[in-house]
Amino acid sequence: MNTAEKKVFQEIQVLRKDISDHDFTYYVLDEPVIPDAEYDRLMLRLKTLESLYPALIISDSPTQRVGISPIGEFKEVSHLSPMLSLDNVFNEDELIDFDRRLKDKLGFRASAQREVEYVAEPKLDGAAVNLRYESGLLVLASTRGDGNRGEDVTHNVRTISSVPLRLRGKNVPKLLEVRGEVFMPKIGFLNYNQRVSEMGEKPFMNPRNAAAGSLRQLDPRITADRPLEIFFYGIGKFNHSKTPHAHSEVLEALHGYGLKVCPEWKLMTSIDDCLRYYSYLEKKRNSLPYEIDGIVYKLNLLKHHSFLGSSSRAPRWAIAHKFPAQEELTVIEDVEFQVGRTGAITPVARLHPVFVGGVNVSNATLHNMNELLRKDVRVGDTVIVRRAGDVIPEIVRVVKKFRHVDSQPVEQPQQCPVCQSDIGREEGEVVVRCMGGLLCAAQRKEAIRHFSSRRALDVEGLGVKVIEQLVEAKLINGPADIYKLSLEQLSKLERMGKKSAANLIESLEKSKSTTLTRFLYALGIRQVGEVTANALSKHFKSLEKLMIADEERLIEVPEVGVTVAASIKTFFSETKNQIMIAELIEAGIYWPDYSSSEVMEVWLSGKTVVLTGSLTSMTRDEAKEILRKMGAKVTNNISRSTNLVIAGDSPGLKADKARSLGIEIYDESAWLKLLDMY
Repeated sequence: MNTAEKKVFQEIQVLRKDISDHDFTYYVLDEPVIPDAEYDRLMLRLKTLESLYPALIISDSPTQRVGISPIGEFKEVSHLSPMLSLDNVFNEDELIDFDRRLKDKLGFRASAQREVEYVAEPKLDGAAVNLRYESGLLVLASTRGDGNRGEDVTHNVRTISSVPLRLRGKNVPKLLEVRGEVFMPKIGFLNYNQRVSEMGEKPFMNPRNAAAGSLRQLDPRITADRPLEIFFYGIGKFNHSKTPHAHSEVLEALHGYGLKVCPEWKLMTSIDDCLRYYSYLEKKRNSLPYEIDGIVYKLNLLKHHSFLGSSSRAPRWAIAHKFPAQEELTVIEDVEFQVGRTGAITPVARLHPVFVGGVNVSNATLHNMNELLRKDVRVGDTVIVRRAGDVIPEIVRVVKKFRHVDSQPVEQPQQCPVCQSDIGREEGEVVVRCMGGLLCAAQRKEAIRHFSSRRALDVEGLGVKVIEQLVEAKLINGPADIYKLSLEQLSKLERMGKKSAANLIESLEKSKSTTLTRFLYALGIRQVGEVTANALSKHFKSLEKLMIADEERLIEVPEVGVTVAASIKTFFSETKNQIMIAELIEAGIYWPDYSSSEVMEVWLSGKTVVLTGSLTSMTRDEAKEILRKMGAKVTNNISRSTNLVIAGDSPGLKADKARSLGIEIYDESAWLKLLDMY
């Protein structure tokens, strides 16, 4: 190796270490230290050097996560130690019996010691995998299989960004067999299903199927395109000079090696603690960014694991405490077709009410006509309905053995069910739409509801019922008309007294002062959500420049691709939309110039922010993404270096700690005002 090659080799080594460190802080600690653009620059530089010097490429280079060609077939491989399943309990009494049996076997009742320590971990609803590291290098990843042998899915697991290709630290084990759960986060699952549905492809039934199906792809490039995550929860074989004595030490050691563990795990000192944690997590379940279906309790001391051993299928020192089922049987009473604000016609199943996932469910989405036909849902069918978190309930499948012999397939309507306009399907789309536009009352109602919603123009008091009355009375035909309403007109509405009408007029006046981002989002441009609206406002800095931009200029915006660019261009090219925007500006809607956004970025750049509690206006992941784009560093823990805490509902101990340290706290209302400035 000559001098020039040595210099390149040294730079490549530095780049690999830097990228690996940034992967750890971003994907494992959730505390990025550099902007995405800087990370992309480092990766591009490494790829360039490796392409010029291919002999220097190694298997654990960050550039080698995704293979370039599919494998021929899945091979079976053996686990070094069995991957056992878990026995389940479904109520408090069964868990107390489990605890009593363990204490009897350990001899605790005859001794002075009356309680045992447990580690409680959320039971993720994903796909179990077994990873093998040798001298710190990932050499094999496999599915659970029958517990002794699974399928080799190394090529797919390598594509998951939070899986280290090489363990961190200098004192890594010579051999580590580690168990984890691959899952698809809720927001990733929803976005992926929406994307494939629009392309006419089959969406995943649930996040568990999404994770399992993604691992069983012959082509790793397909897996890499799917938003997979992983949490590690235990070890099989472990060859190291320092052996942990407790399961809590195992989790801490895995984290130290750069392996991501679930942040919700807790050490419990009694079975009563376990029951309290169950109640806590059951309430928090829907606000978590991933699906869980229960809690796993494991005895903490590893010597107890060895003493108790395992049955043929499950360890005796662990149990899964399952949450109530989120899938139930019910009957389809009718299938109706709803019209959305963009004219999309969506089939909705009306169900015989059933209690599932903690609520009574009487409606379930069928997504689109293709999905309705694929699942072959008919009136009178017995179906399995699923509800997960805040996701709209959906039909999992029809139980066809209960189908009536005279049942008939549901037919697609030939005209819009609301305005009887023609319906059609644009090229390349699977969604059927009403062509009536704002002539359609349903589209008018939905467009105005979206325009006045909290994350758009935020017109307090203009709810669904009020909008329905205004549209049906022909007092409003579009968003601009809401600013022409008088106190007298509003006072005559059902359940709208003079005081409520006056409050609504005041709210309408207040909503006129907004931001370009909120205004763009409020317009309801197809495929333009809050993130894209923010990117457009930052890039063009004025509505006028955006409206005349061609598709080539639109694609320059980071969040905009070819399809979104075409949608934006089409929207601003239509005369009716130009008239609507002019009417809104004439009504008095305005926003400050872009300098306020730049001030916000300077103020938040490099600042450390902690999110705590449940946000109602957006998910925690969305809030984190916005904060990072504003230049902030988002962390999970309060410390003296924390600059700001954003507290949603039930903020808990973090807010108390922040107050004791004198750290500034913003509630959700203040956070939304902060975004208005941005």
